[in-house]
Amino acid sequence: MRWLALALFFLPGAASAHPHSFIDMQTTLVADETSLTGLKMVWTMDEITSADLLYDAQNAKTGSDIWKKLAAEVMARVLSQHYFTNFYREGKPVKYLDLPSEYQLSRKGDQAVLEFVLPLARPQPLTGKPMEFMTFDPSYFVDMTYKDKTALHMPPALEKRCTLALLTPKPNASLQSYALSLDKADAPPESMDLGQQFAQKVTLECH
Repeated sequence: MRWLALALFFLPGAASAHPHSFIDMQTTLVADETSLTGLKMVWTMDEITSADLLYDAQNAKTGSDIWKKLAAEVMARVLSQHYFTNFYREGKPVKYLDLPSEYQLSRKGDQAVLEFVLPLARPQPLTGKPMEFMTFDPSYFVDMTYKDKTALHMPPALEKRCTLALLTPKPNASLQSYALSLDKADAPPESMDLGQQFAQKVTLECH
């Protein structure tokens, strides 16, 4: 069942309704004085989701070959889903590179932590129209959320000229009930975009 954990990140013993796994996210803007070049993401997985990964790592030190192998396997799954991230400007998708500029997997107590930098294919000028991005599992098997706005960070040089806003949706009761009714054998229709309906939106605006 270890591959299920790597496949973001379903484990036996997870709750019987959606979502099955939980990831607490932190994101830091990667930017110079004029352009946004990427997003540094830190994903902390819940204890149940982390269990198999930490079992495989045993007592190996962070940065060891075991951790590097596990990190590569998890990162490969993230890449197969385009970083689980949609990025837009003026309603048009912003492309990013196929490979992260850096990544690692580590342990924080009983939780596995994946860190990586999502590099934009082309730097985006900070001035101009706002930029928006959302990170979510389309099927809503995995709940990927920011605790609050304090989970979003920017370089000190941008703090006086840029603002980050976090919008958390409030799905109606019927949609919430539907999501809770799904068990591990169910998959919502792709056309429903269930995960996106629960996804938080981050907006970056600079002047």
